Amino acid sequence: MSIRDIIEGKKQWRAHMARVKALPPDYQIVYKEMQKYFFKVGPIDLADGPLLPGIVEFFEEGVAADKRALELIGPDVAAFCDELIKDSRTYADVYQESLAARPGATGE
Repeated sequence: MSIRDIIEGKKQWRAHMARVKALPPDYQIVYKEMQKYFFKVGPIDLADGPLLPGIVEFFEEGVAADKRALELIGPDVAAFCDELIKDSRTYADVYQESLAARPGATGE
């Protein structure tokens, strides 16, 4: 990764976060909780993938439709997040695979 890639990545992240800050407060709170959850659970392509920008776009559409954040996603933020990443490979998956691949890890 070159310096230019790093700088470009930072510019994109700042623009992304500016979009988040433009959302109403309830959306910002829900977004930040989702972001924390995703950073813990760890979809592998989180940093480069379309997940976070897609959520912001979804929220912007919700604001335009005059809906509250929890009207869009439901009362269980974690369940909504889990549904979004159900088919994504996570760091937990990689860890489990590494444990299974260890010598002597036959499950006996």
